[in-house]
Amino acid sequence: MKISAHAVGRMVGTWQEGPGPAHRRLSDRLRLLILDGRLCLGAALPGERDLATALGTSRTTVGAAYRTLVEHGYLETRERARAIVRLPHEDAPVPRRAGTDVGNIDLSLAAPPAPPEVLHAAFATALERLPLHFERHGYDRYGTAELREAVAGWYGRRGLPTSPDHVMITSGAQHAIGLLVRTLLAPRDRVLFDHPTYPHAIRAFTDARARLLPVAVGSSGWDVPQLLAAARSAQLAYLIPDFHNPTGMYMPADVRRSLRPACPTIIDETLADLGLEEPTAPAAEPFAATHPTAISIGSVSKSIWGGLRIGWIRAVPALLERVARSRPATDLGTPVVEQLATAALLNGNQTGRPEALRQLRSQQDALLAALAEHLPEVHAPRAAGGVTLWARFPEPVGSRLAAIAPDHGVTIAAGPQFGVGGAFERHVRLPYTLPAPRLTAAVRRLAAAHHALTAGATGIHTPAPVA
Repeated sequence: MKISAHAVGRMVGTWQEGPGPAHRRLSDRLRLLILDGRLCLGAALPGERDLATALGTSRTTVGAAYRTLVEHGYLETRERARAIVRLPHEDAPVPRRAGTDVGNIDLSLAAPPAPPEVLHAAFATALERLPLHFERHGYDRYGTAELREAVAGWYGRRGLPTSPDHVMITSGAQHAIGLLVRTLLAPRDRVLFDHPTYPHAIRAFTDARARLLPVAVGSSGWDVPQLLAAARSAQLAYLIPDFHNPTGMYMPADVRRSLRPACPTIIDETLADLGLEEPTAPAAEPFAATHPTAISIGSVSKSIWGGLRIGWIRAVPALLERVARSRPATDLGTPVVEQLATAALLNGNQTGRPEALRQLRSQQDALLAALAEHLPEVHAPRAAGGVTLWARFPEPVGSRLAAIAPDHGVTIAAGPQFGVGGAFERHVRLPYTLPAPRLTAAVRRLAAAHHALTAGATGIHTPAPVA
């Protein structure tokens, strides 16, 4: 597969930033693109002259970058042929990923531990109700009546009256995104999203061959004029207004009311129950309360446990019917026992437990304190809610830091995983879902990795999966 010079230029992004000579910065960026799979193995890179033109640099710089990659085993060259992407020692046994080491602290997964007593009680209730379903076939594209009613009640308590026939149950929020993208998007359609955003949503859009319209979420929040302008040419929008992933910001009510996108809009409410503002955490106002046509999705993966793969779509019945018709291509329904357990959790108001929110708030404090002590140059604004901080380094080191961090006992998610075009190299997403002592140890290890990187060390670790 041949990759055009313009495509590579978009992927490398702002490679000119950073210390060291230009050819070293370019070779580092290309190496990281190879490690994280954006430049796939076996792909043929553009010629030196073409890439130099696309990047606005000299052929000498590109040639030196290519030679560096050849020397380290990331490219294979032949006379009068394009350079081919490879990995060093491809024929050697694949080493165990660093994140699997029990001594490693994994900060790539923003996931809370399971609440044992809460889950045990919910599944006990589910098993009691399970016999009521034995005479049914168990394949329900819309979900069980119990859970659809519970989700409708969850919205009702948040100020959005909802009928169960406006709810479809899915196997997590990511599954909901995939179903909606397949239903609503055609190749070359434009999709608007806040930038940075949930990485697996970006993947769903690119897999659908959509054209991406990212609109920046800055330090002051969402840019309403830009969002509305981009929405005029988009066929779909995807927004996370409730404790945004990865920044943790909350879209104020006046901003929500002023947003009237001129295209179907998916609102991801996975983190809506995790407000951390003191003295009390205000309930997130559903976006659909002022925008009745909005398509809401949610799950219990962050508010309860990632292993409980239950999510939902709230939309008008006509749209849910379209989704239901296309759904059998990928699955025939969501597991019944897990649905019954989730219904018990929602009916018992277990997704916004005060003790869990207090614990998250305490862990966020511990993470901020550790950053202030061990990485004082890093700017990490306190999050209004959710489970992550969006940490900004003074230099564009995110991908390089992620590649070396496992050597120091910590795995992280670099900023570019949450964006497009090589954006957010100065950022790292840091969850505060671990106990405070583990977070302090993780930051200490991250500081050691950053020091090693500053001293010239490099890493070879591929990006860890993100959740």
